[in-house]
Amino acid sequence: MDSFLVTALVAGLGVAVFMAPLGAFVVWRRMAYFGDALAHSALLGVALGFLFGINANFAVIAVCVSLALALVGLRQSKLLADDTLLGILSHSALSLGLVAIAFMETLRIDLMAYLFGDILAVSWDDIAWIYGGGALALAGLVWLWRPLVAITVHEELARVEGVKAFRIQLAFMLLIAVVIAVAMKVVGILLVTSLLIIPAATARRFAHSPEQMAGLGIVAGCLAVTGGLGGALTWDLPSGPAIVVAAAGLFLVALVIPFRRRRSA
Repeated sequence: MDSFLVTALVAGLGVAVFMAPLGAFVVWRRMAYFGDALAHSALLGVALGFLFGINANFAVIAVCVSLALALVGLRQSKLLADDTLLGILSHSALSLGLVAIAFMETLRIDLMAYLFGDILAVSWDDIAWIYGGGALALAGLVWLWRPLVAITVHEELARVEGVKAFRIQLAFMLLIAVVIAVAMKVVGILLVTSLLIIPAATARRFAHSPEQMAGLGIVAGCLAVTGGLGGALTWDLPSGPAIVVAAAGLFLVALVIPFRRRRSA
């Protein structure tokens, strides 16, 4: 197997493994639009990274974290409805990133690779970044798991029991920001949220617990990456969209499979 295929597969599987457990809570807590808003801000991070001469990955994390803090703060203030607030920040950040890149006339940037991903061009340095950042995010999720489950099932009861819901929600959004930064090279800024949502949504149909949903989401994500890469190489397709189409295909298959959920005692 050619070396670029090996690196692409290793990178894609790493992203699938690290994003699926977070995706389970994104789906469960109905936070898909939050993920989109953070993902769209990543392009602004790329632009600022080039502008100030710093590592693009660190710039993306900084911008995503800043937007996550702004989202949580504005959400607590109740100035606007959540969907209105997310729409404003999401599209403003994406447009500002595009405008900033347009002003840098002396810099040549493969904008399509950032928007839709270029997994076939990842290097071993990119893989180290993916696995390092992903492992950090996964460790953080393990630490937050029980309070996250508590506030997801019944937030008011969790608050009564002493769970700091605001801090937990903020920490979770910061973890999403980290995985978006490490995954954008694989599926791109515009499609990265799909790997958070679609495998987890596929797994939800068959899972009986949050842990099962996370595990089955990892399986679905890995299958989507493998199938999408295979399709991209076979039919000369763009790799990022091909992975998302494969994930959507698995979701459709899951919908038509007869399945009866067992009743808990």
